[in-house]
Amino acid sequence: MYLPKVYEKFSERFPEVFKNYEQLGVACREAGPLDEKTQDLIKLGIAIGVNSKGGVMSHTRKALAAGASSDEIVHTVMLALTTTGFPNMIAAMGWVDSVLKENIE
Repeated sequence: MYLPKVYEKFSERFPEVFKNYEQLGVACREAGPLDEKTQDLIKLGIAIGVNSKGGVMSHTRKALAAGASSDEIVHTVMLALTTTGFPNMIAAMGWVDSVLKENIE
């Protein structure tokens, strides 16, 4: 899976912080009943809400890996329209489309 260079450099520079951050992520995922695909779609929605290009692209990749369809991912983006506004949603749609296109080619 694609990892941004800054992410890799951070993990090398601060290995203990990175390890603890990863463990926190695992603990959060294991804290409830949601399956991996649902968790990834929710995290995609959160990334859309904070207008995080990297987060949107990362969680799109994770959702695909967890078995989400392109239609489910696009629907997740569409649901952001009335909560985060058209400009934010349309930016996220562009980021998602670029990841979906990567996975088709």
